[in-house]
Amino acid sequence: LSALPIKYVPVNSQNRIPLVKNGTVDLECGSTTNNTARQNDVAFAYTTYITEFRMATKANSPIRSVAHLEGKKVATTTGSTSVQVLRKLKRSANMNFEELFGKDHGESFLLLDTGRADVMVMDDNILAGQIALSANPSAYHMVGEVLAVEPIAIMFRKDDPDMKKFMDTELSSMMKSGEVAKLYDKWF
Repeated sequence: LSALPIKYVPVNSQNRIPLVKNGTVDLECGSTTNNTARQNDVAFAYTTYITEFRMATKANSPIRSVAHLEGKKVATTTGSTSVQVLRKLKRSANMNFEELFGKDHGESFLLLDTGRADVMVMDDNILAGQIALSANPSAYHMVGEVLAVEPIAIMFRKDDPDMKKFMDTELSSMMKSGEVAKLYDKWF
């Protein structure tokens, strides 16, 4: 394995599943939710962490909870499970808010940053990262209740039991040694 060449391929929420399915990418190690709908197309290793969907807004915004979204503009990322979370929220709360979509998390945050969106809904760790990378992190905060909780896992092609066994064995070892926690801290 030490001689195995690694080629990094950038992916986003919209193209990651097709790129794994068609073999362009062997492993996708991002913030991908492992759910039954996606398991129809791809496979997942053991869950590496659990994320909470939250809202980020500007610190001076009056928005503090889902109840304040009526008539607002809500940004999220195309191809992410937060799209379904938003639509379910809209139906269940009988709310009317405008959905705006970025092609990636940076573009979604830019919608909030430039005032084109009032809030951004996404995984809490992604929101925290976008806020930390912004020009003025103190100008933003996460607010409101948890909108959803989802398991995140490494994704690979379906119907490859050898890969599944290898990934789960390696992840188990990395979890026991603390390596997964170190990788989480580094990347998320």
